Amino acid sequence: MPGANPRALEKAKSLAADTLILDLEDAVAPEAKLEARETVTGAVKTGGYGGREIIIRINGLDTEWGLDDLNAAVAAGPDGILAPKVIDGGDSDRLDDAMSRAGAPKDMRLWGMIEMPKAILNIQDIAEAVGRTRLAGFVMGTNDLAKEYRAQATPDRAAFQHALGATMAAARAYDLVAIDGVF
Repeated sequence: MPGANPRALEKAKSLAADTLILDLEDAVAPEAKLEARETVTGAVKTGGYGGREIIIRINGLDTEWGLDDLNAAVAAGPDGILAPKVIDGGDSDRLDDAMSRAGAPKDMRLWGMIEMPKAILNIQDIAEAVGRTRLAGFVMGTNDLAKEYRAQATPDRAAFQHALGATMAAARAYDLVAIDGVF
């Protein structure tokens, strides 16, 4: 759900979904990011989402918004944090450390966006972080992956068969959740 859209966040309360991802990254224009952060964290604190798992997708820690997003998201208390453009196991370690420094409880999960070619090449390394970090799942970012592959997204998703298969194999091998994220 786009974090800059309060109506969408309210509508999410009535959607038939197990997990809701409240987005501060791609779905939010740069000029709206600060307001979106306040809107999303306020919505999480207020609640009303029932038994749905609530995940906040932050901007990358290497951006001007990332660390503030992470600190605010952790303070809001979602079930997990979704980090964009995870490309290796070291990213999971750095994100887990940043979550700890932000005061995240041990049960707050980390999810990684798999949306870069290097992530596909390193998917086992990323999955192996499950034993030493909060890593709990992958979200496939096929829109960004299409851009990086210079491929056209088609209904049969032929360009992504290897990426989807490799990620699913790693997720199953390491007991992680894997979903196809459409943002």
